[in-house]
Amino acid sequence: MRRRRVLTSLAVLALALPAGAAAAVTAERAPRAEAVARNVVALTNPGFENGLAGWTITSPAGGAAAAKTEAGGTSSANRLTHWADREFSVTTSQRVTVLSGWWTAGAMVRAGGGLGATDLWLWCGNGRAEAASTGVPMTEADDSWVRLSVSAYSPGGTCTVSVATDGPAGAWVNVDDVELVRGQATRGIRGGDLSGVAKNEDFGAVYRDANGTVADPVELLASKGMNLARLKVWVDPADGYNTATQVAAMARRAETAGMAVMIDFHYSDRWTDPGAQGTPAAWADAAPAEMAGLLADHTRDVLTAVRDAGVSVDYVQIGNEINPGMMWPHGQTWDVDPDDGVPGAQWDNLARFLTAGHNASKEVFPQARTILHLTNINNGIGGLTWWFDEVTARDVPFDLIGLSYYGYWHGSLGDLQHAISTLSARYQRDVVVVETAYPFTLADDAPAWENVVNTSGELVAGYPATPAGQAAWFRAVQDVTAAAPGGRGLGVVWWEPAWTAVAGNGWDPEDPSSGNAWENQAMFGFDDRLLPQVAAELAPDPTR
Repeated sequence: MRRRRVLTSLAVLALALPAGAAAAVTAERAPRAEAVARNVVALTNPGFENGLAGWTITSPAGGAAAAKTEAGGTSSANRLTHWADREFSVTTSQRVTVLSGWWTAGAMVRAGGGLGATDLWLWCGNGRAEAASTGVPMTEADDSWVRLSVSAYSPGGTCTVSVATDGPAGAWVNVDDVELVRGQATRGIRGGDLSGVAKNEDFGAVYRDANGTVADPVELLASKGMNLARLKVWVDPADGYNTATQVAAMARRAETAGMAVMIDFHYSDRWTDPGAQGTPAAWADAAPAEMAGLLADHTRDVLTAVRDAGVSVDYVQIGNEINPGMMWPHGQTWDVDPDDGVPGAQWDNLARFLTAGHNASKEVFPQARTILHLTNINNGIGGLTWWFDEVTARDVPFDLIGLSYYGYWHGSLGDLQHAISTLSARYQRDVVVVETAYPFTLADDAPAWENVVNTSGELVAGYPATPAGQAAWFRAVQDVTAAAPGGRGLGVVWWEPAWTAVAGNGWDPEDPSSGNAWENQAMFGFDDRLLPQVAAELAPDPTR
């Protein structure tokens, strides 16, 4: 989006740097060794191959033994470990001299045993220190490593890189491959899908701030730092919502509140996902070529309505979770038994549909960045590259890659980071996590309709179904995305933070009695109040 700092990558670094910094390095490569020296600080023993040499261990309670090195690093043989069989506090740090400017500390990490037990810190400055930290995400589900980064500004002088653990008995963290590089890493997009707000309000929903004062949910979320609204579009839904009229009005509310706007075209009369990609009823009898024209007209008409409302669109999704294609069977991506009389994979049709949507978007909003959105990264990176290889082989134009990532379904945080870095490098596109969510409780505000996540066995290990656990999850997905090697993870969108349980606004647009199976994953509690913990993770942090 135009309001974010663009991130890029340097071949000599596996850590995100801002585009300006990258350009500066390119201009300074005479000689190359000098450029590297000025933009990368050579830490002593960054991979802990020489034990704790070069690192300082401090512990207010005499627990220095909680810091040690062990075999089993990432790219090296050893790693740093913080662990104790009792409550403990320990810090491993290294102080270095740097030039003035923004600096980013990065490390490979994994942790378990205590939510929010360990932080990666960067302290810089002479006199009053500029400090920034980020929590090490829990990765104990499959013991996967992720890269983490944190930035701080230095006026010149010294910076201290620290790993600090203050946790209960059994909490642990592993750290390896620590780096300190010039430049700033940011969290970028901190968005929310607000598609259900208009219908919720029409059916009586009330939203309150953390103190209980009634508030506009869009303005409230924006005031806490949400900087993008995602809005879905259906063609001819049974309930009359999520059409051009509502989308234009909601887009206007979002932009007025200071948010960027993402329009999510489903190209259907109802929900689309890997299990459902229905063709709009009004288009069902059209031939594929005509259907592409209808799709383009629909895209153009909706975006024109948004433009006429005085709104500038930043992002446009061409389809929603389209691993299996869209508008079945005309644009499906799988082969079936020909004896069933159903056609096989229709990649050429799908490419025609996607291209029509992209081109129509650019006609109305040339600056808007188009997104192709997939899910199910738990099926392996090969399933994603297979899909993108097919569409890129057909020269389908698009600007960004969108991913859904629900940790209780889609693998580990390490899997997410691997998908972001692999896809961005292979297809030279930035990546946005356009959907994530997590429960703040396993209770049900509308028991007649069972929630999609309602048992402890469904949760991600280390993240309880509490407001604190939900907030920690949101921060973890943001940080893992922002710190993905290559620097092309743009940010994260929370799915339906304001879709609370309201009679009449259930999941099925054809059934007014259907319920909401997601209200325990909203950012508002059952008392209608904004959860302060997750709101804190929305807040923009100038040092991140």
